[in-house]
Amino acid sequence: MSAQTQLVASFRTDEECAEAIELLNREHIQDFRAFSPIMSVPIIEASRAAHQASKSYVRFWVLFGGITGVLTAIAVTIGTSWEWNLNAGGRPIASIPPYIIIMFELMILIGGLSGVTGFFFHSRMPVFEPDPAYRTRFGADHFGLVLRCDEALASKMDSLLREAGAEEIVREAA
Repeated sequence: MSAQTQLVASFRTDEECAEAIELLNREHIQDFRAFSPIMSVPIIEASRAAHQASKSYVRFWVLFGGITGVLTAIAVTIGTSWEWNLNAGGRPIASIPPYIIIMFELMILIGGLSGVTGFFFHSRMPVFEPDPAYRTRFGADHFGLVLRCDEALASKMDSLLREAGAEEIVREAA
């Protein structure tokens, strides 16, 4: 296996950066990161197409959080009723209809909190250590594309990025 190298390309416009991502997609290269000073729809759409983004996995976090909330509410309400054994007004000790409200509330609470947790987990946020290839100009007036590839492909990827309009390409060890 050949050594990995990292190409850091700088683009003036988001269209050029999106074009580079589309060219990388045609070459079946998916190990890249794009940096942008603004939210750019062309870059987002090109990245989604390149990474073949499917539906988000956050929905499963919400589903399992909601199920956990309902099961927790059932355990707490019925367990408390059986532990204290209070018979109020001749009803059964574990009367389910009053507990539906608590089940619903815990389902929404834990489902929502787990959804937020899943969102942060899958979006890799917050970032405590920035990517070493990040340049400060990617947050000011340039768009960046960091590509990891084999050393043998580096010259081909370099020419591909220049074809897309890269102003500067820096080759680094990955």
